Amino acid sequence: MRPSPRDFPSLKSAKRLLTTKKMDTDEIIAKGRRCIEIEADALKKTSEQLDSGFAAVASALIETVNQGNKLILSGIGKSAHIAQKLVGTLNSIGAPASFLDPVNALHGDMGLCREGDALLAFSNSGETEELLRLVPLISRFNVLCIAVTSKKDSSLAQLCQNSLVYSADKEACPLDLAPTASSTACMAIGDAVAMVILEGRAFSKEDFARFHPGGSLGKSLAVSVNGIMRTPGEFAQLSDTASCKDCLKQMTNPNSGCIALTDHDGKLSGVFTDGDIRRLVLTDADFLSKPVSTFMTRNPIVIRSGSLAVEALRVFESLKIDDLIVVDEHGAPIGVIDGQDLTKVRMV
Repeated sequence: MRPSPRDFPSLKSAKRLLTTKKMDTDEIIAKGRRCIEIEADALKKTSEQLDSGFAAVASALIETVNQGNKLILSGIGKSAHIAQKLVGTLNSIGAPASFLDPVNALHGDMGLCREGDALLAFSNSGETEELLRLVPLISRFNVLCIAVTSKKDSSLAQLCQNSLVYSADKEACPLDLAPTASSTACMAIGDAVAMVILEGRAFSKEDFARFHPGGSLGKSLAVSVNGIMRTPGEFAQLSDTASCKDCLKQMTNPNSGCIALTDHDGKLSGVFTDGDIRRLVLTDADFLSKPVSTFMTRNPIVIRSGSLAVEALRVFESLKIDDLIVVDEHGAPIGVIDGQDLTKVRMV
């Protein structure tokens, strides 16, 4: 028999059940702060309790990845969402990772596992039934099993060879039910491991660019210096036999902060900048009539054509320079990158 509409609460009754409590502005702010403070406390305690066990797990995961194996993350409910987010983070830093649904694993998906892989099993309570069934079965594949939990003495922690334990004494939920502080702390310890893996494997911005070819972030990191440099006609260039006056005139036309100077073979021999001119105005009143080779900076910092723009960004940030000459394989200047051009590649 089909249920009658009378068998269900009316919409009006449902609305009465969900009647909201009226709160003033100060009370709303206070409750919001309470939530954040509880989560912040969980993060602080999680950070403080990191010990050699954390280091052992991070080292084991670095070794797993370095040996060409992958990381398998598994969980149920909110833990599954956290695991899936961390899978994305790990893949983005060159640590191959996959999410394994613990239910589907028992029905064929365990074929994902290979000897030498590592499993991170996420369960706040450490008593998630599906994971307690999964771990003994997956261990047969000679997979390192790691519990990610807030209960160091839980059944899951006992089943696994290692544990990542975070702190979540209470939830920010006033009913102490909705995962809040626990999910925040769990995410944080996962991120912490991922960042240790990144640094432990000397993962660079260039590596990051290779794994992010799409989207604005990938485009900004992977673009070549040739795509942002000022090309011939847009930057100043003269022979190093020119006078300072000629150089100043040439720099004024394209509104450049520097001029690339070349030898008789067309190779870059030096650079002369606005800063040089300002200093000479104060120290040598007759410098305009003298050859620029007297004052130019020889063997200036350069970047090769085809290099990633992010490499140029690193040079600017480390050396605190204003302009960077781009040279071809023969050492001839083909472009200039002004510091202002780096807004095209600088990450937010």
